[in-house]
Amino acid sequence: MSLPEKIKIADRAGSANRPDFCRVLEQELKPLYLLAFLLTANHRTAEQCFAATVEQGLNEPAVLKDWVRFHIKRTLIKNAIAILSPPSAVGNEKRDSWSGGRHKALGDYQIDALTRLPPLERFVFVMSVLERYSDGECSLLLGCSTRNVAKARMRALRRLSGPVALFPRDESCAPRLVEMPA
Repeated sequence: MSLPEKIKIADRAGSANRPDFCRVLEQELKPLYLLAFLLTANHRTAEQCFAATVEQGLNEPAVLKDWVRFHIKRTLIKNAIAILSPPSAVGNEKRDSWSGGRHKALGDYQIDALTRLPPLERFVFVMSVLERYSDGECSLLLGCSTRNVAKARMRALRRLSGPVALFPRDESCAPRLVEMPA
């Protein structure tokens, strides 16, 4: 079967194409970069992770249109894990502040507090609390036991001052870095 025939079949099946990926990347640029930064705690590494994700996303057209956003975020998380290897990282990576300016915006302090967590705790917190991955999903992606995932999340919650204040329970104002397709 020729490539044009494969493309026609994929389009009929609801597969995403380059414009679909580009549209999501354009619409979600800031949240995706924030996700990369929260995971890596470093602007240069976040940019590296983001660039790898964009390249992979544009070269993997076998994703359903409704799942493009989720696929991009999952790929970004996988790339961050591959770059940093959080289960074995000791937390001595170069950490950047979110905002380089003198005047920090509301939320910048919370971002910086998250980036001060050790790598495994930071990844587990972002993945399980902000992205709402299950312990099993975190375990699979991070290559550690579900017990270690639960322990890392508890340590992260203890280290963060006032996690309930940082991440309110009200769905309308809680940060949502991932939106699963309906």
